Amino acid sequence: MRGERRVHEKPCLGERRAVSGVILLTLVATTSVIWGADEGNPGPSTPVPILSLTLREALSAAADNNPDVLLYKERVQEAKGQVQTQLGALLPNLSADVRQSRRTQFLGTIGLSPVRTDPFSIFDARISATQNLFSLSLIQRWRASRQSLQMTEQEAEAKKLDTMAGVALAYMEGLKAMAMIKAHELNQQIMYELLGTVRQRQRGGLATGLDIARLEAQLAAERQQSSSARYELDHAKLSLINLLALPANSAVVLTDTWRTDVPEIPLSKKAVEEALGQRPEVQAQYTRVRASELMYASMTGERVPSLVAQGDYGLVGNRWNNTLDTYSMALILQIPIFDGAQREGRIAQARSQWQQEALRMRSVLNHVTMEVHDALASMTAAKEQVGIAQTGFQMATKELDLARERYAVITSASHFELTNGLSAVARARENLVNALFQLNAARVNLARSTGSLQSLQ
Repeated sequence: MRGERRVHEKPCLGERRAVSGVILLTLVATTSVIWGADEGNPGPSTPVPILSLTLREALSAAADNNPDVLLYKERVQEAKGQVQTQLGALLPNLSADVRQSRRTQFLGTIGLSPVRTDPFSIFDARISATQNLFSLSLIQRWRASRQSLQMTEQEAEAKKLDTMAGVALAYMEGLKAMAMIKAHELNQQIMYELLGTVRQRQRGGLATGLDIARLEAQLAAERQQSSSARYELDHAKLSLINLLALPANSAVVLTDTWRTDVPEIPLSKKAVEEALGQRPEVQAQYTRVRASELMYASMTGERVPSLVAQGDYGLVGNRWNNTLDTYSMALILQIPIFDGAQREGRIAQARSQWQQEALRMRSVLNHVTMEVHDALASMTAAKEQVGIAQTGFQMATKELDLARERYAVITSASHFELTNGLSAVARARENLVNALFQLNAARVNLARSTGSLQSLQ
């Protein structure tokens, strides 16, 4: 699900971490207070930490605390280690060795008896160095690892935005459940009032027990729907607790409210261009194609001769204080000739992987474009639904008011007009809640599809 583009400054990393830190500190402090009270005055109740959350705070906390997001951050660290490893292959390799040994030497056979020397000591201290002066394959591998690091960072950003979108939708589901609970409570309040009116008319002989039974049946239905809405609220809060990696017994309070204003819907061409330029999935796939291309170039670079410099310098003697310096230097030109066609197999494999990523790029572009168009269609439909639902609620309220007035003034007025008005108001109020939920969910949908979820309010 995705949401709309807004022109707001992105909160800096420090501010986002500070907000998340405040959330966690509030949670810990509340938990400590409640637990401390229980330690001083133990009782049967279980301590429940309470956390008030705005939508912005929930998004920030998800970006910093969700285990899946943290997992991708660790993958970024792994990719950085891979870059360092590939770079190390291009840098000098230095090693030192110090050895004091005592040995004998076989001299051959004189007559029928083998001959060896008397034991003697050898001291050898040596430092060795190896440097790849030129290796096209290693250079391309290093460049490919840097592209892989960038790709991993972009994938981590995509995972973070997906998690934030899930949090935003769970928050919207919670607000919808709260609105449904309130709507059913208002419906029950009206029904209780009308039930009193009908009972008063029954005492005057102007209403029957059937009329009261109909109202009580509607009231029972509202109670059932209210109970279902309370479960939906609990379910949404549990989803938030899971996404934010909070303690399972946390009590979450949603403090934000729905936006009822309808934002301006962007043009589809502009929204698609914005999404293709900002979506981390698109950037990650571009980078993945480039990394595959460099890996292919690395494999073909194995055909090119490489140049390696080697050398060592050391001290050799019978003891450490009786040594002479020795050294060796070499410049090695390594020319690949034939390796049983293994190199050609690796080249063919790398070429195929490059072509696969290029084809996958087309799929990603098509998918992102489809998501943007779907989000725009959802926003357009939600905007229309909100307008219709608001008008329908006004008409239903007017119908109920007229039916109540008619029922109170005209003794022969039918009770069906009153129950029909009640049903119309209840249905219109529920339609309005659903329309507002669709509108706010469409905002999340559009913001995610265009890559502007960070600016969602």
